[in-house]
Amino acid sequence: MNAQPTLSLIYFRMVLVALIWGGTFIAGRILAAEMAASTAALWRYIVASCALLVLAFARQGGLPRLDRRQWLGVSLLGASGVALYNLCFMFGLERVPAARASLIVALNPAAIVLGAALFLGEPLTRDRVIGIAIALLGAAIVLGHGNPANLLAGDLSTGDVALFGCVLGWSTYTLLGKSILRGLSPFSATAYAALTGTLILAVVAIASGGFVLPNASGLGWLSLVFLGVLGTAVAFVWYYDGVRVIGAARTSVFINLVPVAAVALGALLLDEMPEPSMLAGGALVVAGIFVLNRPALPPRAVQPTVV
Repeated sequence: MNAQPTLSLIYFRMVLVALIWGGTFIAGRILAAEMAASTAALWRYIVASCALLVLAFARQGGLPRLDRRQWLGVSLLGASGVALYNLCFMFGLERVPAARASLIVALNPAAIVLGAALFLGEPLTRDRVIGIAIALLGAAIVLGHGNPANLLAGDLSTGDVALFGCVLGWSTYTLLGKSILRGLSPFSATAYAALTGTLILAVVAIASGGFVLPNASGLGWLSLVFLGVLGTAVAFVWYYDGVRVIGAARTSVFINLVPVAAVALGALLLDEMPEPSMLAGGALVVAGIFVLNRPALPPRAVQPTVV
C-alpha cells in the first residue's frame, strides 16, 4: 500500500505540476520546429503510455479489466483528450508562441463549466457566469492583440483555431469522464485513455506519413521525454493525489499558475517576450478562472456557526 503523502508534499507537488504543465508549451514549441505535428503527438504518447504502464504496475499491480461499456468509454476519452487534443496542441504550437497558446488553452475550465451546464444539467452560478465572462474578455484581448474588435475582422491564425481544438478536446474528455466512466479510478482511466489514444494517433501518423522514428536533436528527444513522462504520467498522478488528499476545489486553484508559468518560461527559455496586451488579457483569463473555480460559500446564517 502506498504511504499517504503529507500536506506539505502535496502542496509542493501541486506547484511543480503547474510548472510542468506550463513547461509543456515550451517543449511543444521545441518539437514543432523539428517534426510534424502527427509525429510529435504520437511519440509523446508512446513515451507517456510506457511511463503510465510502469506506474500502474508500481502503484497498483497493473490495470483493471474492462467491460465492453468501459472499453467504449476509454476509447472516446482517448479520441478526445489524447488524439484530438495533442494533434491540435502540436499543430497550434508550430504557429503560435507558447505564451499565447497557454492563454487560449487556459479557457478549458470555462468550456467545461459551460459544457456541464448544457449537457449535464449542472447549474450556472453567478460566480461561474462572472468568471466565464472575465476569462473570455481576457482571451479576446489576447487574440485581438489588445482590441477584441479585431476578432470580428477574422484576426485569428490557423494555429489559434487549432488551439481552440485543444479546448474542445479537453472539455469533451472531462465531460465524458464524468458521465460514462464509473468504477474506474482516475489513474486507470488516464492510462487506458493514453493507450487507446496512442493507437488512434498511430493510425493518423500512418495516414499522414508521420509514422517514423523522429530524427530529432538531443533537445528534441529531451522534450519528448519531458512531455511523456513528466507532463503526462507524473503530473497526472500528482494532480489526482492532490484531488484525493486536499479536494478538487483546492487542487484546481493551482491550475491558475499554468499560463503564468508558460508565459514566464517562454520569455526565459525561448526569448518569446509577451506583448503588453497579452499580459493584460492573460491576467484577466487567470482572474476569471480563479473566480470560476472559487468554491461556493455556504448560505449566510443569522447566527455565526462553526463548521
